[in-house]
Amino acid sequence: MACGQCSTGGCGSIKKVDDEKSNHKSVSGCGSAGGCSSGGCTKMNSFDWLSNMETPKSGRFNIVEVKFKGGRKEYFRNKKGLELFTGDYVVCDMPTGYHIGTVSLQGELVRLAMIKRNVKDDDELTNLLRVANEKDIEKHNQAINRDLTAMYRTREICKELKLNLKLSEVEFQSDNSKATFYYSADDRVDFRELIKLLAGEFKVRIEMRQISLRQEAGRIGGLGSCGRELCCSTWLTDFKAIPTAAARYQNLSLNPAKLSGQCGRLKCCLNYELETYIDAIRDIPVVDRPLQTEKGDATVQKTDIFRRIMWFSYPNETNWYPISCSQVDEIIKMNKAGKKPVGLENLLEIGDMEQAKPVRINNDLEKLDKKYHTKKRPTRNKNSRRDNSNSGSDSPQAQQPAAQSAPDNRPPRGPRPPRPPRPKGQGPRPNPNANANPASDSVKPNTNPNPRPPQTQPQGNPVASADGGAAPERKKNNNKRRKNRNRPPQNNSSNE
Repeated sequence: MACGQCSTGGCGSIKKVDDEKSNHKSVSGCGSAGGCSSGGCTKMNSFDWLSNMETPKSGRFNIVEVKFKGGRKEYFRNKKGLELFTGDYVVCDMPTGYHIGTVSLQGELVRLAMIKRNVKDDDELTNLLRVANEKDIEKHNQAINRDLTAMYRTREICKELKLNLKLSEVEFQSDNSKATFYYSADDRVDFRELIKLLAGEFKVRIEMRQISLRQEAGRIGGLGSCGRELCCSTWLTDFKAIPTAAARYQNLSLNPAKLSGQCGRLKCCLNYELETYIDAIRDIPVVDRPLQTEKGDATVQKTDIFRRIMWFSYPNETNWYPISCSQVDEIIKMNKAGKKPVGLENLLEIGDMEQAKPVRINNDLEKLDKKYHTKKRPTRNKNSRRDNSNSGSDSPQAQQPAAQSAPDNRPPRGPRPPRPPRPKGQGPRPNPNANANPASDSVKPNTNPNPRPPQTQPQGNPVASADGGAAPERKKNNNKRRKNRNRPPQNNSSNE
């Protein structure tokens, strides 16, 4: 992924060199800076961290690592002492002709890589012929262009012959003398008739090479569920058998969709931490049968390997009780001796009460329900709103802002005169404050074209008082006027 940006040349790129020394200008592969779909510029890259160290030619390791299409690597001798750089195109000697690849690693790191891949330094290693020139590179590109069309045509032939195989890739040799077909199949396939048809179709020598599903995924490449490039396409070369016990040791759910990789097999990364889990499981007790308590039989539900806590539950409850591994050993010994503890709740230590509270199975779901639960607002009755508004308008606090907003041009109010004694047998008491307001003298004329008719008092027989005289008529708003005595005075001017 970093082609063309590395200063040391370990990712497939090289330092700036003269055209006379190298035929490789910027990046390895097809020159698309890491995004090629035919050569795989970033597959199985090796970082040359010794590239800046100059070593004499006599002390250099004369074997060079060359990378071909799909990340395939082979080792060749540099008997001629060619001056090579990482990413150079070189012509390699093959049993059936020659092939062109790119230099991926050289120097002392090649010796370590050969030991890792169990490659022996013997006479079976072929030699490098020369550094590729423009004609060799042009012929190599023509061979690469035949790969895709040949693969599609071969798949059609396999369907006609009804062969149960999956063709994943085709690689033509640079001299167009040989073609290698990579396929995967579950059972043995008889492809003798297929080879005859392919030889007559492409006029080259045919080689059928069966690869596993893991190798197929490594040649194709891609991204794993972790978000990184596949291990089989970047650095992993040894594919080991992965049993389902590797997932059980790590307490993983046996879900094929989560445990399988792009190849359809179990993920190779299940073996990375398997030894650590096996060492941690040794001190955890094996519970073959439920723990017997006076409350009932408790079955194990979950085991936290690194915290050394085991979770138990009763058959008729949804709560899980965490118990330490040492306490589980004690309960197992008690059961063998015919004794039973009272219950799992009493075994929790005081310091672990906060961390070891009984947890329900759907505790997370309940938290989410509480988080996103919206309380419904209580519905209000429209009549109650009207009643509240009317009651608020009658209160002195509601009428006070309106009174303050009105202009007050009256003089200050004097003390209230005393009430005169009411004579017996007379009418209602006269109002002493009727003429106290000076603003009542200047009455504004009524400019309304439709004046309001004067209200007439209903005629009726007055109720006689106890003294025999006519009783005065009681006013309905007397109580309201008494409540509003502390109100600021208002203009009593009227249009009557």
